[in-house]
Amino acid sequence: MPTITKTKYKVKEEVNSKAEDLFQPYNLGARPFLKWAGGKGQLLNKFQALYPQQLKAKKIKTFYEPFLGSGAVFFDIAQNYDIESAYLYDINDELILTYKVIQKDVSKLIDFLYRYQKTYSRLDKEKRQDFFYDQRTNYNLQRFNIDYNKYSESWFPRAAQLIFLNRTCFNGLYRVNSKGEFNSPAGDYDNPTICDENNLLAVSKVLEIAEIKKADFKEIIKDLKAKSFIYFDPPYRPISKTASFKAYSKHDFADNEQFQLALLYKQLDKKGSKLMLSNSDPKNLDPNDNFFDEIYKDYNILRIPARRMINSDPSKRGAINEIIVTNYATA
Repeated sequence: MPTITKTKYKVKEEVNSKAEDLFQPYNLGARPFLKWAGGKGQLLNKFQALYPQQLKAKKIKTFYEPFLGSGAVFFDIAQNYDIESAYLYDINDELILTYKVIQKDVSKLIDFLYRYQKTYSRLDKEKRQDFFYDQRTNYNLQRFNIDYNKYSESWFPRAAQLIFLNRTCFNGLYRVNSKGEFNSPAGDYDNPTICDENNLLAVSKVLEIAEIKKADFKEIIKDLKAKSFIYFDPPYRPISKTASFKAYSKHDFADNEQFQLALLYKQLDKKGSKLMLSNSDPKNLDPNDNFFDEIYKDYNILRIPARRMINSDPSKRGAINEIIVTNYATA
């Protein structure tokens, strides 16, 4: 019988034969714990066909995601492909705080979320609304008392509050105004899952291989290693004059930032990394809008159908195209 040894959340079978040791990813079923604008959960099946062959051939050992968001692609790759480490970045203070709490102290976070679940479930609809807005006000005020650069116990209730608001706000949309205030209204749910204990435990285990940083996307250069795969999921370039999927932080991400990202993409390409980038396709609105076609003209550009689920008007949550840019050939 082979002996089984665990390396973090992966399982290695040591076999007494001339055959090479088997080393396969172990899928714990971890999935995004937040609903996030532009989350890629619905596209993973399509993305898997577009990942570089070197990843599938176990030749890529490090994964980078400079715009972490919900982390759907990270969770997919970390659990289904043979990577050894990951670097996860985002400019959003609250998001990075919450990821780090789950990574380091998930049991304490679960305690806070359990209290939220218990309290919220006992309230009637009117009192749930009041409770939500009280928590939202407190959340916005308390941000001035949080040191986002120093991990501390004050982070535990902060992370729990973010998850609570995300689970109970309208359409699960994390949205802030120019002042950095969370301003999504209350949602109307019969029995929302505020404390998803099993998933949080799985997420914490998967995050063991990750280094999590609050950082601008350009910081990736400092951490770059050979044999790497980098997935970019920047704030969407709006598909209409009124739509905006970039208000997940107080920092703007306009066309100038998209150009800077394209320059970084070229720089990383020259260093030999495998690169994949996604964004909303401007041709959904204007067939003559060649913005991404021009700034990524030297690379492989694909368009795949997606479905936008975050919109105040359900009738507008229809099929659109996402643009995918890779610096390698896809099947």
